[in-house]
Amino acid sequence: MAEWTFLTNHAHILLCVAKDPGMRLRDIAAEVGITERAAQRIIAELVAAGYLSRQRDGRRNHYQLFPELPLRHPLERHRQIGELLQALDLDSAAGAPAAGAADQVTGGR
Repeated sequence: MAEWTFLTNHAHILLCVAKDPGMRLRDIAAEVGITERAAQRIIAELVAAGYLSRQRDGRRNHYQLFPELPLRHPLERHRQIGELLQALDLDSAAGAPAAGAADQVTGGR
């Protein structure tokens, strides 16, 4: 694994959820390269901050991402999560129409 990356583990988890809202916690952790406990903590932080919601679906969780919310750093606060997904072309990977469709994929608020 690289010593550093341009995106945080929080962003990596958001990207995983954008690709597959039903992704299992262990799969998210493996994809990001962190422990399940760390992934669980980050998801709890994202839920508490309102960036994700979590719904139980049988034995699994289903996550909803809210792409209209702003990025958190002051330098990026004028941008929305959906714009990050669009820039990384994850909205179209999830089967959505290209421009401005991130909240259709993830349900919006």
